[in-house]
Amino acid sequence: MTTYSRRTFIEQIGWGIGGVMASPSLVAMAQERANVFDGKKLTIALCGLGRYANVLKGGIAASQFCRLAGIVTGTPAKAAQWKKEYGLPDKNSYTYQNFDQIANNPDIDVVYITLPNGLHKEFTLRAAKAGKHVIVEKPMAFTEKDCQEMIDACQKAGVQLAVGYRLHYDPHHIELKRLGQQKVFGQVRLIEASLGYRLDGISPDDWHLKKAMAGGGPLMNLGVYCVQSSRYVLGEEPTAVTAQFGPVTMPHLFKEVEENITWQLYFPGGAVCTSSCTSNCNIDRFFASADEGYFELEPALSYGPFKGRTSQAAFTFPVVNQQAAQVDDIARHILSNKPLPAHISGEEGRKDMRVLEGIYKAAISGQKVNLV
Repeated sequence: MTTYSRRTFIEQIGWGIGGVMASPSLVAMAQERANVFDGKKLTIALCGLGRYANVLKGGIAASQFCRLAGIVTGTPAKAAQWKKEYGLPDKNSYTYQNFDQIANNPDIDVVYITLPNGLHKEFTLRAAKAGKHVIVEKPMAFTEKDCQEMIDACQKAGVQLAVGYRLHYDPHHIELKRLGQQKVFGQVRLIEASLGYRLDGISPDDWHLKKAMAGGGPLMNLGVYCVQSSRYVLGEEPTAVTAQFGPVTMPHLFKEVEENITWQLYFPGGAVCTSSCTSNCNIDRFFASADEGYFELEPALSYGPFKGRTSQAAFTFPVVNQQAAQVDDIARHILSNKPLPAHISGEEGRKDMRVLEGIYKAAISGQKVNLV
């Protein structure tokens, strides 16, 4: 079994499975963690203080180049708690009603939007108009058209737009990309990538069950991870899709959005990716079969810790703070006045949304849908 300990990570990270040179971004991540940064930091305001914001705050605290400088919330008790915990001044705390006043606050560089899906577009447009850079969580919006409007608004305002693709900074996923795009085991022919959580017991009033706020069920909530993994590993855009809705086993909850959905993406290189997203059971796996071997992760698409193996050996990289790595990379680019890398840009979010829309269209129609 091939493993990489925390202590030997920097020494060994230059080498991938089988002695092949690993991605330079892995090396950069290791070297960066070995340094202490005491210069100007990117200041972030979290917009929406729900579950994921409570994950992100740890990532920002662990980052080298970022600092939590503001909050946006509709709950006074949350505002009071966060201001006390992080020593935030009252002037850096906003409600959804007075959010636009953030335009007058030079203390905040970036607005990180972690609101329900249905509010992503509105607050991206408002943040851009206020002259703030934007990071928005996945899915970027409800439609490809909405994504393009968000991209155009940020370009017009002269600010940068990123999407929260945290897995792009995890060493295990960087390894999957290397194995697939460099064809370490030959041409990838088949990918299976699925993600699901059993939501029995969730409140019927949860926003994930409301079409107006969620845009859909597990496809909108989780499907982007499956679509991303296949596009990321193959380095290709799917050309067509077929899809099927699964059964509704919890009709008291799933009145507006789907409970289960399965789809097949067809890629120009010949690979087919089959995925399922569900709210009925727990699943979290990625498997790729190539001409001369296979590689997989399980867990794969959640927060980890991930465990991988190939047809030759197991691989385990150290656990990294995905959120810290993500915001640090964004900070490096913005603080240096450089454009964000394409793989986390709004354009990447638009491409994912094009596929998600195609999956819904295929499932509703029962027909194969062309994506090009």
